[in-house]
Amino acid sequence: QVQLVESGGGLVQAGGSLRLSCAASGRTFSIYVMAWFRQAPGKEREFVAVISRSGGSTAYTDSVKGRFTISRDNAKNTVNLQMNILKPEDTAAYYCAAYPGMTLTRNPNTYSYWGQGTQVTVSS
Repeated sequence: QVQLVESGGGLVQAGGSLRLSCAASGRTFSIYVMAWFRQAPGKEREFVAVISRSGGSTAYTDSVKGRFTISRDNAKNTVNLQMNILKPEDTAAYYCAAYPGMTLTRNPNTYSYWGQGTQVTVSS
């Protein structure tokens, strides 16, 4: 089992940057595929980015490609989401998620573990 705690959210102007972090408990962090999802008010939870267990493979939703970068440090049990050139439409609660598999899945139902979320608000 793993517990996830996100941090780094906040209020930023359009065009600015934020770096989200997700700290995971446990000693088997490297067996988990890690992902970031987001949910805006009144909308369904949306896939943002995913990273493989080793960190060697990543995937992104089209709307954030070239602006967001997901990374992980298995020695520190952390996964990060560097968000640049932020837009008002990026405003949402951002969630870190994990599942003990291999496929870089975008389906939230696959993920077993979730953090509590961190709010990102981008003003225009």
